[in-house]
Amino acid sequence: MSLPPHSRDLSEYGSVLGRRRLVAAACLLAGVGGGAAALALTPARYTAVAQVQVLPTGAQEQFNVPNSRQREPLNLDTESQIARSAVVSALAAGILKNPDPEGLREHMTVDVPPNSAILSISYSASDPRAAAAGAQAYAEAYLRNRARAAEDAIGSQLKLIAARLREVEDDLDEAAATQAATQAATTRATAAGGAAGQSAGGAGRQNAGGAGGQSAAGPGTPRRQAMLTRQLSDLTLRYDALKTVAVTPGTVISPARPPARPAHPSPPLFLGSGLFLGVLAGAGAAFGRDRLDTRIRTCADIERLCGLPLLAELPARPDPAFLDEMAAAVATSLGGGPHRLLLEDVGAGGREGAGARGAARPLAKGLGTALAHLVPVTVVTGRSAHPDAALLLVGLRRTTSPEVTRAVRQLARQGARVLGAVAVPPGFVAPVPETAQWGT
Repeated sequence: MSLPPHSRDLSEYGSVLGRRRLVAAACLLAGVGGGAAALALTPARYTAVAQVQVLPTGAQEQFNVPNSRQREPLNLDTESQIARSAVVSALAAGILKNPDPEGLREHMTVDVPPNSAILSISYSASDPRAAAAGAQAYAEAYLRNRARAAEDAIGSQLKLIAARLREVEDDLDEAAATQAATQAATTRATAAGGAAGQSAGGAGRQNAGGAGGQSAAGPGTPRRQAMLTRQLSDLTLRYDALKTVAVTPGTVISPARPPARPAHPSPPLFLGSGLFLGVLAGAGAAFGRDRLDTRIRTCADIERLCGLPLLAELPARPDPAFLDEMAAAVATSLGGGPHRLLLEDVGAGGREGAGARGAARPLAKGLGTALAHLVPVTVVTGRSAHPDAALLLVGLRRTTSPEVTRAVRQLARQGARVLGAVAVPPGFVAPVPETAQWGT
């Protein structure tokens, strides 16, 4: 069985990827190939940019509160929304002779660089010339709309001032007429008072009559005329100033140019995404395959998957010196006392053949001779001999870990202690006949 996840270190993860390198490489190539296919199948989109410098028009506008992002007096966030409005899209559609203004809005974006009075108008299309024409059309449409809005605002102010001028002029004419009538009444009263004084012979009545005529004129009319005259002068100055205002909505400081290469799809993005997904899929497939595949392929898999100590790894043609080393390891594991050691091919299934499946009997003969000098032991190859210890021969690339686990469980039920395993390489060929000597 596999080691628990917490017992794995980086070298173990690397060994898993090394063992399953074909699966990981296939997933990696599939990810890169998928990214390349998506890159080839995705239609190209070109993006052109036109930059517009927004200037104060001279009309009443919404000003911005300076902050860390925008220090310009104009509120460019509002202007960017106006540039994307349906009104500007309709003007741009008229310039481009396109009957679908709403469709145009889906392909344009507006950005405001920080601490600037610039609008970057971007337009995307499948053709570079169409992208440049769309961005330029939106820039011109925005400036036209801004100029028209400023002219309308100035025209509205001029109408209000003109109406007020007419009211002041009417009031001034009325005040002048009132003053003229008052002066005429005063003159008549003065003349009547003078005649009455001469006939009565009293100077006091003449003075009283003169004073009465002077008070009838009243001191308020000249002051009102002066006030109306000042208002008329101020309104006239404001009207003349508005009439001479030159509307400057802004200017296109960077006209849109056809882009040389498409902005979408991006080869680094698609290929990098495919590579990343391929690495993830390859790592997942490698670890999943490693967990599901129970075949023992290397000597390390015996300890990793089966939990058994590896006592020896048979070379293709072992010699007596190797058998002596193997016998020493087995004797150490056995301990003292007489023993009956079982040498069993794991997964043989009762058949004889190459590798581990044909190595038990000849190896038992040679190992028994080597062990005779170390510990009293009898080496057997069948469970019917009632062994008390066992040594399993595991054929690399042929035996699975469930087979080893099943053999260990069965031997434990029979009272046999499994000392460990011996790895048998795929090219191992046992000596024939059984009486032959080991080695060359």
